[in-house]
Amino acid sequence: MKVSDILRVKGNTLYTVDPSRHLSEAIQIMSERDIGSLVVMEHGDLVGMLTFREIIQSLVKNDGSVGTLRVRAAMDDAPLTCTMETDMDEVRRMMLDRHARYMPVMDSRMLMGVISFYDVAKAVVDSQNFENQMLKAYIRDWPDEDKAQAAAGA
Repeated sequence: MKVSDILRVKGNTLYTVDPSRHLSEAIQIMSERDIGSLVVMEHGDLVGMLTFREIIQSLVKNDGSVGTLRVRAAMDDAPLTCTMETDMDEVRRMMLDRHARYMPVMDSRMLMGVISFYDVAKAVVDSQNFENQMLKAYIRDWPDEDKAQAAAGA
């Protein structure tokens, strides 16, 4: 399974923010959209990722206030990325190694989407459920030994 399989099911709605926007505006967008991340784009290029983790770190550094902080001050400016062709096993390893919950999907310099750890886990569970159903169907249709011998002797 590849990242493209997840995005095909998930859809391609993207939420982005400019690094010059106030952090409070980004938090408002995330709250209104009920999302855990924003891709930070500047002049059409990916320049960072803003997640609730970076927001919490900013709050802690600034005594519970984001004040006039800009997104640029809080964002992860070296986010983990993958491509449409990245294999799911590799994505899981990358996300676990970096404790990343969100990963932009890139095609060269073009943002194709964002996958979350939830999306990856759901894809794995769905794939395992499908495989389990196929195995159960195969076992259920297993030829009975007496019937197989009778068919061979007829």
